[in-house]
Amino acid sequence: MSTAATDAVIIPHYNDLPRLKRCLQALRKNDLAGTEIIVVDNASPVSLDDMRQAFPEVRFVVESRKGAAHARNRGVAETTASRLFFLDADCVPAADWMTVGRQVSDRADLVGGRVDVFDETPPPRNGAEAFEAVFAFNFRRYIEVQGFSGAGNLLTRRDVFDTIGGFINGVSEDREWTMRAVAHGYSLVYEDKFQVSHPSRQDWPALRAKWRRTTQEAYQLNGKGAVARFRWALRGLAMPASAVAHTPKVFSSDKLASPGEALRATSTLFRLRCQRMIWMLRQATGGNI
Repeated sequence: MSTAATDAVIIPHYNDLPRLKRCLQALRKNDLAGTEIIVVDNASPVSLDDMRQAFPEVRFVVESRKGAAHARNRGVAETTASRLFFLDADCVPAADWMTVGRQVSDRADLVGGRVDVFDETPPPRNGAEAFEAVFAFNFRRYIEVQGFSGAGNLLTRRDVFDTIGGFINGVSEDREWTMRAVAHGYSLVYEDKFQVSHPSRQDWPALRAKWRRTTQEAYQLNGKGAVARFRWALRGLAMPASAVAHTPKVFSSDKLASPGEALRATSTLFRLRCQRMIWMLRQATGGNI
């Protein structure tokens, strides 16, 4: 366990070495003075030996319990740093990510930053990529409207973490954790200059898997009593209507390169919201998805 570092970057990882390598290469462009980087691997079925050789400045530890919550908690336990930077392995931090984080760390107890979406495939975008370009990772709205932040780009202090406890596996752990912190009276703000990038989901199966997981986690936070399940059913029934309401956002977005991309994004929007309606109604009636 290190006692010298002021800052710790904690990165959960599972079986995605190319993206982890890209993430760590981007981190190297940052000012890492007084910083330790901890990659917590969820017992991936691939060897980390090449990564250890390529990034000797990074500490790799293995957490056998599956889940990003367990990995993040293990990372915190592995350091005594007073500032904790949480970053996902598939994210690409900006070259000034650490510098900006240090500059804004006194603004609030928790600081969530901007997450831009980029494509890993050549244009034109398919429906999943176009949908993600418009709707994915709106951290400003998450923080300023909904009162939570994702942990793919999050900064906090050790004393905050020690007071409220660790992430909980099996739910939307970053949403639950940041909302728990706010409920304890800690402040949460959005900082646009605190920036990382994240690849878009490349196809419908990947997008569907993301939202299936998100719907499962959100239902765990919703509650399973009769009243809670009734509210959940009503939210599910509203999903198609929400697609209609969000269609203008697609066609007014400056993130799409052509009318064709807008049409594909809209088609995916309706397909996804109808799928979520089916999932949510199934959950509300006691079924699994």
